[in-house]
Amino acid sequence: MSATQKRSITKLGILAGGGSLPSRLLHACDRMEIEIFLVAFEGQTDSRILEGRNYMLTRVGAAGQIINTLKSHDIHDLVLIGSIRRPSLAELRPDMRTAQFFAKLGLRALGDDGLLKALRHELEAEGFTLHGVQNFAKDLIAGEGAVGRYKPKKADWIDIDRALDISQQLGHLDIGQSVIVQEGIVLGVEAAEGTDELIHRCVTYKRKGGRGGVLVKTCKPQQDKDLDLPTIGPETIRLCVKCGLDGIVMQAGHSLLLEPQKVAELANEHKMFVLGLNIEKKRHAA
Repeated sequence: MSATQKRSITKLGILAGGGSLPSRLLHACDRMEIEIFLVAFEGQTDSRILEGRNYMLTRVGAAGQIINTLKSHDIHDLVLIGSIRRPSLAELRPDMRTAQFFAKLGLRALGDDGLLKALRHELEAEGFTLHGVQNFAKDLIAGEGAVGRYKPKKADWIDIDRALDISQQLGHLDIGQSVIVQEGIVLGVEAAEGTDELIHRCVTYKRKGGRGGVLVKTCKPQQDKDLDLPTIGPETIRLCVKCGLDGIVMQAGHSLLLEPQKVAELANEHKMFVLGLNIEKKRHAA
């Protein structure tokens, strides 16, 4: 979306999950003087971002209420941002509109990517336009190259190449975005638990001695780039340090990097590499 198109958006609805990304988007919109209406979710959205904002607090299963409220506030443009823990059917307590959505979707709701694409289709059918957070905060996009002073060593590329291949295969199957590999051995792949829990889990499986291993996080090949881009931030670095990993690789141009200066400081302190990699360029060079 061009700068002219962005300036033409004077009101934006933000469906805000957990984590720090919603706050980053809010600050970007404030700088652009875009009026915000927040949809916050019970037990998921950080309540601190609601202070001084126009918002509604609801549950994930209240699609009808959410859609009607957004329309009543004359909202046409939306961003879905932040982590959402998918509730069980008992927790969901779907209203009629949500029940209709899942009845139509059926088993396609099993994968996150399939669910998000179906959600986008439903919202667009209701007259909304969805945008990626990167259209308002371009500084969040991870660039190509090292973040900090350390780079992968020659031996690290064995693990990186293996993890890249696996992460893309997982993406095709709509399973997850992240893989941890140590000395050619796959310690774990991301599923429903998310990247943080994947790292916690892999502490148990790490082999002592030798290289520490790498976390590789890439965008699914078929992924809607406006929804759920892979994200790395300071907390990811801290968890990888506890796990004893040597470094992190993210997909340049298709990942979000939170607080890059803090990420660089932490990576330097622990002699860890953090690398933005253009995987298409790497494939062509192979």
